[in-house]
Amino acid sequence: MSQALTTEQIQQALQGISVPPQPQIMVDLQMEQYMPDPDLGAIARLIAQDPGLSGALLKIVNSPYYGLTNKIASIERAVNLLGSASIINLINAQSIKGEMTDETIVTLNRFWDSAQDVAMTSLTLAKRTGSQAVDEAYALGLFHDCGIPLMLKRFPNYMSVLEDAYAKASPTCRVVDTENHTFNTNHAVVGYFTAKSWRLPEHVSNAIANHHNALAIFQDESGHNSQLKNLLAILKMAEHVCASYRVLGNQGEDHEWNSIGHLILDYVGLSDYDFENLKESIHELGVR
Repeated sequence: MSQALTTEQIQQALQGISVPPQPQIMVDLQMEQYMPDPDLGAIARLIAQDPGLSGALLKIVNSPYYGLTNKIASIERAVNLLGSASIINLINAQSIKGEMTDETIVTLNRFWDSAQDVAMTSLTLAKRTGSQAVDEAYALGLFHDCGIPLMLKRFPNYMSVLEDAYAKASPTCRVVDTENHTFNTNHAVVGYFTAKSWRLPEHVSNAIANHHNALAIFQDESGHNSQLKNLLAILKMAEHVCASYRVLGNQGEDHEWNSIGHLILDYVGLSDYDFENLKESIHELGVR
């Protein structure tokens, strides 16, 4: 996806889906973040103006994943603790949530719960496996499925097709193949264009585009794509731990993981036993 796409190609890929504009608070925060010396006080003041964002931020900082002994009630302290990059990712997620209509949100409660779980699990896995890209793993966990609510807004029968896609997932049929067959587009493509238009880092956008293409990526043993593999390995482990196949796909078994799990664990150097232990310790942190 590195070559520039024409407007016509993008419109074709989006199949009538409008990518929500980047919210103003995001623009303001990114301007602040790109300063040579980001002013965390200014970032905290921007967030404090929005009760929804303030509440979401404090909830996450006080979650078991951060293991703080004392609860934090100050936005400024939360911003100092998380840093500007994590804050930007959080606010992006809240913003896309705000784009959805009320009736769509009801259907999507399980989606937001799942996105939050996968993001926190990605963060934990990135820390535990010594990844250098903890913030980006978190951003990818939060955003990898941001195309789903936009697909649902455009295609009312989308969730039943997505469940069918998870049911049929196999080495020869990717989740996105079933979506492409029905809609001529899929949530990974829509997510990619949303991430691009919201100025997420290029390799996070690429990982969103490829997050159901893991088999081909991990079967390629050349030294290419190491940045993509590092991010996708964490994401696919996190999706499996959080049972996305059940929460989003309504399946009793993770068919996609059955095809790719051994390649991913090989890549990160974990045995099945290590991974099971890691899964248990993450479940103890409170993932549903």
